[in-house]
Amino acid sequence: PTARRDARSVHLRLILVSGKTEDFTFSPNDSATDIAKHVFDNWPARWKEERVSSPSILRLIFQGRFLHGNVTLGALKLPPGRTTVMHLVARETLPEPNSHGQRNREKTTESNCCLLL
Repeated sequence: PTARRDARSVHLRLILVSGKTEDFTFSPNDSATDIAKHVFDNWPARWKEERVSSPSILRLIFQGRFLHGNVTLGALKLPPGRTTVMHLVARETLPEPNSHGQRNREKTTESNCCLLL
């Protein structure tokens, strides 16, 4: 049973802004909120200078995007048994999920006109 669970486990290497890294193992069912809480509760000793006051401000970044709290590792279709790299940052709030896309759509609806006489 242990080997089977290990085969399904998701291995994450978390990188802080300082460049320090630490490896953790999670279940595909764990959400970004679960991961933040686990990391906070098991804060690595060598990350002492980067310690935060609350797990609620820890944010994961995967492939350049913030993961919202309810997103599970399974939903990201991460390869089981391999190590996936994510960034871990302290940030009070997250951008809206579609805020960047909305800005781009708003920009494309603009039109310019030039009249030559």
